[in-house]
Amino acid sequence: MSEKLKVGILGGTGMVGQRFISLLENHPWFEVTTIAASPRSAGKKYAECVEGRWKMDTPIPEAVKDIVVKNVNEVEEVASEVDFVFSAVDMTKEEIKAIEEAYAKTETPVVSNNSAHRWTPDVPMVVPEINPQHMEIIESQKKRLGTTRGFVAVKPNCSIQSYAPVLNAWMEFEPYEVIVSTYQAISGAGKTFKDWPEMEGNIIPYIGGEEEKSEKEPLRIWGEIKDGEIVPADFIKITSQCIRVPVLNGHTATVFVKFKKKPTKQQLIDAMVNFKGAPQELNLPSAPKQFIQYLEEDNRPQVALDVNYENGMGISVGRLREDSIYDWKFVGLSHNTVRGAAGGAILCAELLKAKGYITKK
Repeated sequence: MSEKLKVGILGGTGMVGQRFISLLENHPWFEVTTIAASPRSAGKKYAECVEGRWKMDTPIPEAVKDIVVKNVNEVEEVASEVDFVFSAVDMTKEEIKAIEEAYAKTETPVVSNNSAHRWTPDVPMVVPEINPQHMEIIESQKKRLGTTRGFVAVKPNCSIQSYAPVLNAWMEFEPYEVIVSTYQAISGAGKTFKDWPEMEGNIIPYIGGEEEKSEKEPLRIWGEIKDGEIVPADFIKITSQCIRVPVLNGHTATVFVKFKKKPTKQQLIDAMVNFKGAPQELNLPSAPKQFIQYLEEDNRPQVALDVNYENGMGISVGRLREDSIYDWKFVGLSHNTVRGAAGGAILCAELLKAKGYITKK
């Protein structure tokens, strides 16, 4: 066990924090040794803090039950015990920015699930299969922070995972205009049906801030590093609607695409199913063997059947067909708290370790 990197979870009692803890159980590289949360949880054992509000399907891992939760605001103390941290804190955007940078300045890398730093010009926002090269911006960020090993890296919003990787697989055909509607699970709001009974049999046609993230974040992922910052791409336009639906886990997207080049259906399918990136080439522990699967049946992908594809780290696509106004349309599905949140951040951390950015202190 001593060879594993020591990991802290900031915001470890919330839904995404719980997902981090469940996914990191028996991880070959990382070991959760420290959990930090709000002052009201500090000083209690983890099992006591989440009693009655553990939201995962699997039980609380035995290894963390007796960990005494620390106050997330006691930065130096928490940082002294770990090699790096995952951040899933529930604070205002400005508070999150400040606390994540404070951890980075203790020479502790921060891999964040939060949105606060997604538009900080020198913070990489990475889908590991798509834009691992953006991690090179970390050297510029370290200069700004005055650190040698401390930095902040983030993963993008959960809602883009079910369509941005597909569009990326099709870049050779030059997609330039996209309409997307996402049908988003309630766990994306950190809720279960027990917490949010009014969602049963209901749809809410608004999720605050989500449409802007769905339209803008893919452009940053496809952007370029210039003069120490990431400049978003401008070769593609995306417009979106985001709707909350009565599903526990799994964000579904319906997508319409225009291409400059005119691919065939088979070319599009081949590009998807053969698409892979650095995680697959490096055989990272959390990497899906096949990132995107294509399902031929008219009634797929379905949340009930497909959300856990590749342990929740893969993307499922179906209903690819020609459109009467746009060129092609399809339906995508991804697991919002695994690939879209904690699992995506863990994969980022694995890639950062593989590239030498995260090491033992």
